Amino acid sequence: MSTFERDDGFFDIESHLVDTKPMPIHRMMSKETNPAGSHLHDLLIRFTVDEHFIIQGIEAASDTTPYQICKEAENTLSVLVGEQVGKGWSRLVKAKLRGTVSCTHLKEMLIPMATVAFQGITGLRFNVSTQEQVKPIPELINSCYAFADHREVVMQLWPQSHKPKHSS
Repeated sequence: MSTFERDDGFFDIESHLVDTKPMPIHRMMSKETNPAGSHLHDLLIRFTVDEHFIIQGIEAASDTTPYQICKEAENTLSVLVGEQVGKGWSRLVKAKLRGTVSCTHLKEMLIPMATVAFQGITGLRFNVSTQEQVKPIPELINSCYAFADHREVVMQLWPQSHKPKHSS
């Protein structure tokens, strides 16, 4: 997964999944057997977001799939255009693309793309090489294990927001 800054001020987030098997795979409804090491899936998703993490466009490519019909799922991701990548992203993706609405693999690829978008865009916008540059980002508090308000990382970076853990 990668993040790219575009010349128009938007950002592209890309995810590429290649699924291979170490043994030959015979696919149902096929007369052929995929040899060991061949691609069962080769999928790509690219979405474009603005500076507010609103999806402006999304596209997918299913270069290799177990069944020809799987390629039709590429177009199902367009329901995410206009949505904001951020808090609740996993829930949103699962709700909009649940069940037979889309391809399970494409849906699951989208979930970690939010983290890639956030970290990639933040890295492109700010050079976070010094602690002083990191300090203005308190919205990270309680966003993950390391940034829990009672942990050492928060105590070091944002001491005013640190809350000692209470023993039960």
